[in-house]
Amino acid sequence: MDLGLGGRGYLLTGASRGLGFATARALVDDGARVHLSARRPESVQRAVDELGGEPAAHGSTVDLGAPEAVSRLVEEAVERLGRIDGALVSVGGPAPGTVFQTDVDQWRDAYESVVLGPLELVRALVPHLGEGAAIGFVLSTSVRQPLGHLAISNALRPGLAMTAKALADELGPRGIRVFGLMPGTIATDRIAEIEAASGDPQAARARTEAGIPLRRVGRPEEFGRVAAFALSPAASYVTGSMIAVDGGILRAL
Repeated sequence: MDLGLGGRGYLLTGASRGLGFATARALVDDGARVHLSARRPESVQRAVDELGGEPAAHGSTVDLGAPEAVSRLVEEAVERLGRIDGALVSVGGPAPGTVFQTDVDQWRDAYESVVLGPLELVRALVPHLGEGAAIGFVLSTSVRQPLGHLAISNALRPGLAMTAKALADELGPRGIRVFGLMPGTIATDRIAEIEAASGDPQAARARTEAGIPLRRVGRPEEFGRVAAFALSPAASYVTGSMIAVDGGILRAL
């Protein structure tokens, strides 16, 4: 299938590794150009190099929590790509812990990064988007069912998912699509950190896999291919949807 990505430009945040990078890889492999952002310059440069460098891949070192960082990132992406046909918005996961193990500052910081940060990016980005553009939010299966030891994620991800639904309503008349992606357990550095925090990573992985119908964790490229399709013109009638990439672990329809 031709996804229609040739020559199109996409902005991806938090994409120097993990799910964002896997999506960038899939986009570039199908003919798109990408602009990546992350906090560490060495990580951004490594990712850009791995994607083949310019003109296929560009990058910015940005802390999206800093003043004016969002507008600067969007301006750089427009300048280097010439056009923006969509974006994949991804932020780091909130601090792990139960409700009583996390303090109010952790909740406040997470709200700033998980909810307000992505919304500020969308506000800056939309004026540069035309009909047929797409915005994808990397969420979590915690949108539909709580995850153990991740109380903050359980609270904030569903709210961002509902905001994505509202944005789909607002931007639909302009031909701009908005959707969410709900990765299950994918073999990323974030998952490795969570497993390590359990005290017995191998046992944690075994318990996780036992609860997944496919009996294995996912691979980043499996998520990346789904995300690239959803961002592409091939998915032109998909908006307001929350797409699970989870090996079947979600029990809800």
